[in-house]
Amino acid sequence: MAEVHLPRSLAALFPGAPRRITVDGASVAAVIEGLDDQIPGIRNRLIDAGPVLRTHLNVYVNGDRASLDTTVPAGATVHIIPAVSGG
Repeated sequence: MAEVHLPRSLAALFPGAPRRITVDGASVAAVIEGLDDQIPGIRNRLIDAGPVLRTHLNVYVNGDRASLDTTVPAGATVHIIPAVSGG
C-alpha cells in the first residue's frame, strides 16, 4: 500500500475526493489504476495516450521523480504535483 498525495487542484475536480488516499500498486501505473478504482475518472486526468504521464504533472515516489514504470514499494509515499511554469 502507498499513501498518495493529490494536489488540491486535482482533488477539487472530484467532489468528496480526499487529498490523501491509500492505494495498492507495485508501480506508478498500478497506483494510478488503483486511484481510478476509488476515484473514477482520475486516470484520464493523469495519463495521456501511450500511455504516458501528462506533461503538466510530476510524480514522486519517496521524494524521487518517477515515471509510470517506477516501482512503488510497500509503505511508499507518492506525490502527484502539477508542473509550474511561468514567463
